Amino acid sequence: MTSAQSPSPAPGRDVRQPSFLFILTDDQGPWAVPWRMPELQMPHLAQLAQEGVVFDSFYCASPVCSPARASLLTGRMPSAHGIHDWLVGTEHPQAHPDTYLDDITTLPAVLSGAGYVCALSGKWHVGESRQPAAGFSSWYAHRFGGGPYYEAPIWQEGRQASESEYFTHAVAQHAVEFLRTYARERDEGQADHQPFYLQVCPTAPHTPWDKDNHPHELLELYEDCDFPSVPREPAHPWTRARKEDFADSFADPDQSLRGYCASLSGVDRLVGRLREELEQLGLAEETIILYMSDNGFACGHHGIWGKGNGTYPLNMWESSVAVPFVMYVPEGLRDRVGPAGLPGAGSHVTDNLSALSFFPTVCELAGVKAPADPLRAGESFLPWLSQDQHERVARQPVVVYDEYGGTRMIRDGRWKYVIRFDGPEELYDLQQDPQERHDLAQDDALAATRQRLRDHLEDWFSRHETAWSRAYEQPVTGQGQIHPVWRREEAERYVPFAREERA
Repeated sequence: MTSAQSPSPAPGRDVRQPSFLFILTDDQGPWAVPWRMPELQMPHLAQLAQEGVVFDSFYCASPVCSPARASLLTGRMPSAHGIHDWLVGTEHPQAHPDTYLDDITTLPAVLSGAGYVCALSGKWHVGESRQPAAGFSSWYAHRFGGGPYYEAPIWQEGRQASESEYFTHAVAQHAVEFLRTYARERDEGQADHQPFYLQVCPTAPHTPWDKDNHPHELLELYEDCDFPSVPREPAHPWTRARKEDFADSFADPDQSLRGYCASLSGVDRLVGRLREELEQLGLAEETIILYMSDNGFACGHHGIWGKGNGTYPLNMWESSVAVPFVMYVPEGLRDRVGPAGLPGAGSHVTDNLSALSFFPTVCELAGVKAPADPLRAGESFLPWLSQDQHERVARQPVVVYDEYGGTRMIRDGRWKYVIRFDGPEELYDLQQDPQERHDLAQDDALAATRQRLRDHLEDWFSRHETAWSRAYEQPVTGQGQIHPVWRREEAERYVPFAREERA
């Protein structure tokens, strides 16, 4: 990063604009946090939660990485941004480099235009990552979306390379280097006191979980652990089409859980290292920290291993669509959430909230007005943090929407309803049945409830999709997306797992 690369500060910019450290993990289930899983050793994340605000019912927009990440960056649903499955990219012999969000306003582009210095360290996975995406001036990127933790495929000055360091540690190191460069240039007057937006994206805890992919000292933390908080359930019937992908995990859950948890303990070290670096550089008191996973994950929960594509039909169970989310705002910035301020340290927000709110919330915290976009679906969740009793009573509950190809979900209060283009409906009363064991879709007494939810869902999606990017009728199978949907002929020709081939 140099002053020549940095965007010009926006006229009239608030000099008290906060900086942002956004840590986004990959496949971290909502249960995989130390306050819900006592055997998980993540002391730095636990401390962040004790000092910040924990969101207990936060939902991704799609239960798989690429569309979920694109929704965070754009505030749009997949049917409005066009990424419907994880992006296979040039790993597929028929594919070639593609960009997906070039014509859509993204959060980093908005922040950069308002004077922020934006950096990425780690996984991008919403299109070609050879060169920095819009808004970014510092860029260290994984070539794909996952792979080995040692010799991970990366881009190095636009050329294919591999990372010899443990990838989580390398992501932390590049983030530290950005912070040090930023602090030095600011101290030298080169950066004109611009705030920063640093997006840190390890691939952990995504597979692989074997002993050759993680440092011994991390695996050793769980050497004698039998993971008592994780359920051992018979394989769900819907896993038949995907069971081969996690055959080792079904056969020996403890071995996979050791790797999964070891990778998260590696992420925890990243959290601690970055917080320590912010303190040492004098940046901690001006930096809001946001910690989130892209989508949920199950390690035997509900009888599956995986996320939304861990089954066929693709699933929308809570372990797939709910994600961990912690927000930490330093004391001197707490008034940015409104005159009533934040809840106390260690508070838990239990309202249902959506990742579609991430884009407008960060903009509001930054004091930045994003260009209008009629397809941007979320609203800032800061009112849900208000301590003003009148404001809390007046606000309306958030209705949450999710989609994965031909599978769509609505969460409205106690009810969760799932509709499929080709497959069964589901209806759950999460107040009485939080584990989603009793599907009420065939209960005649609830026909009116089911119809109300279906009408609401279909009406909402009709206003938050485009004809060219609508996912509902697309042959999305959970086996990956090779081409943008607007190149429909190629996309249909090279679907890796066609609709008629599904088990």
